[in-house]
Amino acid sequence: MDPQFSLALGLARVQFAATVAFHIIFPAISIGLAAFLVYFEWRHLRTGDVRWWRLYRYWLKIFALSFGMGVVSGIPMSFQFGTNWAPFSEATANVVSPLLGYEVLTAFFLEASFLGIMLFGANRVPPRIHFLSSIAVAAGTLLSAFWILSANSWMQTPAGAVWQDGVFVATDWWAAIFNPSFPYRFAHMVTAAYLATALFVAGLSAARLLVSRGRDETAPLSLGAAVLVVAVLAPLQLLIGDLHGLNTERHQPVKVAAMEGHWQTRARAPFVVFAWPDEKAGRNRLAVEIPLLGSLILKHDVDGVVTGLDSVPPADRPPVLPVFFAFRVMVGLGLLMIAFGLWGAVLSRRNRLATDRRFLRAAVAMTPSGLFAIIAGWIVTEVGRQPWTVYGLLRTAESASPNLGVPELILSLIAFATAYSLIFVAFVYFLTKLVLRGPDAPAPPAGREAMPAAGVAPAVAEE
Repeated sequence: MDPQFSLALGLARVQFAATVAFHIIFPAISIGLAAFLVYFEWRHLRTGDVRWWRLYRYWLKIFALSFGMGVVSGIPMSFQFGTNWAPFSEATANVVSPLLGYEVLTAFFLEASFLGIMLFGANRVPPRIHFLSSIAVAAGTLLSAFWILSANSWMQTPAGAVWQDGVFVATDWWAAIFNPSFPYRFAHMVTAAYLATALFVAGLSAARLLVSRGRDETAPLSLGAAVLVVAVLAPLQLLIGDLHGLNTERHQPVKVAAMEGHWQTRARAPFVVFAWPDEKAGRNRLAVEIPLLGSLILKHDVDGVVTGLDSVPPADRPPVLPVFFAFRVMVGLGLLMIAFGLWGAVLSRRNRLATDRRFLRAAVAMTPSGLFAIIAGWIVTEVGRQPWTVYGLLRTAESASPNLGVPELILSLIAFATAYSLIFVAFVYFLTKLVLRGPDAPAPPAGREAMPAAGVAPAVAEE
């Protein structure tokens, strides 16, 4: 490969990776917060307790902030597809474009139609209509994740399309949408979004309790709900991750080999706890291994044969180092989340969740952990599929625009980094202001004092 083009290709990849890594934070928060908002409003309508309404209004501001950031930060990706990845766009347009179009037609329109009612309609529409709007927006965020992950999963495990005259042509849309890795990837990502948001809500609620010295009467409610979600979803994510890993081992065994640091195809493979993969030597240095555990995890059989990186030529292997360490960051954070959820569940049972200062400080420290895990998982997924953009069919080098210019890429990369840094600083600034200020104390609109389900007497305010 021409060295100039190789450098330009690397810069284009870094630029796209930086864009997606920044963007992915906000859709994840939007997906999770939308569900929390539905829960908060439902509790208010069910009980008439004004604290749930204050919580709803408080987190609605943070949701709006994240939603707006997600829209703004996602726009540069579409431009990059046109400028830096034109051959990829042309080759996959018949499959990927309709999937992304369905996302706009269903999810985005649903969100855009009802978001205004959520934000400004509390005094203008009946409570049940407002609640239905919250449900519609939450459903819209899930629909958006459905189509985006379907498109991404098709690139990982292409199905329902044939390669014809230099482009992919869809032959079976059901097979393309529900491609072999999609169900696992969708479940894993959506669970990760809910889990990351629960940690985000728990951390900011704990910060509110520390800042207000326990006088914020709404923060214990959101803290309790968020910790319960972490306690349930963190172990569940371990199970989903195992199923996702088995599926990946079936369809992308080389990616799994890079994740696990397996250089040779072998039976009774160990689990590599830590190592420094040496790609030139084709082996691990400083390896700490647990015998047989690799086969047991990947094949559920200690005698199972695990595919190694030697199953393909070096040119078809992904970069091992980033995939290997990103996978360990993701798993390590996942185990930490399980421990955090169990700790919180024990404290909740003892009615000390909102008063144990060590736990509150730990919750604050855990605030970004779910988002870091998502970014690490994204590195595993996307770097692990290299050197392919459409796995096994279209190489990354063939997907890049042939006229990429190094100076232009460096300049645009600096511009993106500067713009995103400023946007992120603004996000953190406004988020910090919201946390320090805490929930307002607005009276619920008329008619919202209590809205029990049919046949159920209004509950008393929570203690």
